[in-house]
Amino acid sequence: MTGMNRALRALATTAAALLALTAAAPAAVARPEPKAPPEFVDLRSVDPTIITEMRYTTAHNFMGEPVDGYRQPLCILTRPAALALRTAQRSLLRQGYSLKVYDCYRPQRAVDHFVRWAKDLDDQAMKGEFYPQVDKTRLFEDGYIAEKSGHSRGSTVDLTLVKLPALPTRAYEPGEELAPCYAAQAERFPDNSVDMGTGYDCFDTLSHTDDVRVQGVQRANRQLLKGTLTGLGFVNLAEEWWHFTFKPELFPETYFDFPVSRRSVAGH
Repeated sequence: MTGMNRALRALATTAAALLALTAAAPAAVARPEPKAPPEFVDLRSVDPTIITEMRYTTAHNFMGEPVDGYRQPLCILTRPAALALRTAQRSLLRQGYSLKVYDCYRPQRAVDHFVRWAKDLDDQAMKGEFYPQVDKTRLFEDGYIAEKSGHSRGSTVDLTLVKLPALPTRAYEPGEELAPCYAAQAERFPDNSVDMGTGYDCFDTLSHTDDVRVQGVQRANRQLLKGTLTGLGFVNLAEEWWHFTFKPELFPETYFDFPVSRRSVAGH
C-alpha cells in the first residue's frame, strides 16, 4: 500500500468515526419559554376600562430603551390583585377618574437588565429626566435599583389617576430634550395623568408619597389614589407614590421570569 493510500484510508476512518459520534449525540432541544401559573391574568381580561401605558416596552424610561422581557404592552397580575383594581376602577369612574397602569408583573430578566444598566456608569442618557439630582453611583445604596423586585412576584403595580375624559398623549421621541421629572407639570414630559407632583419613576425624594413639600391639589391627588387602593388591600411603598402591592400576596417568596406577553397568560 502506498503512503497516499494509507493516508486516504486513515482520513476515511476518522471521518466515519466523527459521523458516528455526531449521529449518537442527542439533538439540541430549545428550552421552551416559561409560562405564567394559572393564577396570573391579563388585566384587560378583568377590566378593559383601565388605561395602560406600559413604559418598559418603550424607550421612555430611566434606561432609555425597551427592557428585557417586555414583549407586548400588557399588564399581567395575579388574579386577586387584578380583581381589586377592578373594584377600585368602578369607584373611581363614578368620581370622574380612571386608573392608568405603568408597570405590573416584571420578569426577573428585566430586573437583571436594570442592574446591568445601573452598574454602567457611562450610560446616563436619561439622567436629565429621571434622576437629575442623584449620582448614578448611589442608585443601589439609595434603594432606587435592587437585584430583586416585588413586581416579579406578580401582585405589585405602578399606577396613577387620569381625569376623564382622558386626553391623548404623544409618544416619546428618543433623543428629545429632557425635562426634570420633578418640574412643574406643564414643563415635564406630557402625561394625561393628574398632577402628582412628579412624573412616574422619578428618582427623587419628592416622589415619597407623604413628602411635606407636596401640598394642595398634588397632595389631594396622591391621597385619592392611596386612599382608594389601601381600602381594598393594597399597601403603598412610602418612597414611591405610584407603587402598590396587593396583600396577602399569592406568591410572597417567588420571583418569576416568564416574559410579559399574551402567550404567557394564554387560556387564563
